[in-house]
Amino acid sequence: MTAWTRMVSLGDSFTEGLHDGDDDALVGWADRLAVHLDRRRPDGPPLEYANLAIRGRLLGQIIEEQLPRALDLEPDLVTLCGGGNDLLRPGADPDALAALLEAAVVDLRGRGIDVLVQTLVDPRDSPVIRLQRPRYGVFNTSVWSLAQRHGAHVLDLWGMRSLRDWRMWSSDRIHLTPEGHARVAQGALVALHLDPDTPDWDDPLAPLPHPPRVEWLRANARWAREHGLPWVRRRLRGESSGDGRLPKRPLPLPVR
Repeated sequence: MTAWTRMVSLGDSFTEGLHDGDDDALVGWADRLAVHLDRRRPDGPPLEYANLAIRGRLLGQIIEEQLPRALDLEPDLVTLCGGGNDLLRPGADPDALAALLEAAVVDLRGRGIDVLVQTLVDPRDSPVIRLQRPRYGVFNTSVWSLAQRHGAHVLDLWGMRSLRDWRMWSSDRIHLTPEGHARVAQGALVALHLDPDTPDWDDPLAPLPHPPRVEWLRANARWAREHGLPWVRRRLRGESSGDGRLPKRPLPLPVR
């Protein structure tokens, strides 16, 4: 039986659960984790769970907007994931981001709240994002260090072998499929020192033959047209995909 009674999740589209379910009924790894934790409380009251994550949020916005609301909800477990949107922007400073994250973790741990933070996914297989791999590595190293200093748990996305398969990713190549979210939820259980539901949760999928070069080029062109260019346009206009959106689960309601 798990000891946590109220879990609150903070973050961006990754924690909101984008592309895992319909846009009006997103699921995501954090929702799945809440269900897993609740199932391990068969003799106790149901786990209460809130999700304050909103797509497009930068780490500073997550901490400034979502953290105070989370503290008002008096959780005993907080998942705090962010930084990926920041590091996609020119001039992002991974050391400054890590300092922001550490200050938030210190605040939470000082109140006796357990914290789950994350490393970012290794982008080495992405034709575009892999250019930011050094900054990702610096940020992730800092995440491990601050977690060790303050007794936080680490969801190690960088180390997940299964996430290196494009079948775990949606058509935009940035957000996970339902299968990807399900595997990340299992990784979160492991990060919290709990047994996963299945021992093969991070095993790679059976390999597929590489598509012909012309098909791969067409897929890249389609991605640039449907996802890359709209993202660039939003950046130039100072817009975010999360503008005007509210948290999908603002109050800690019973999972069961």
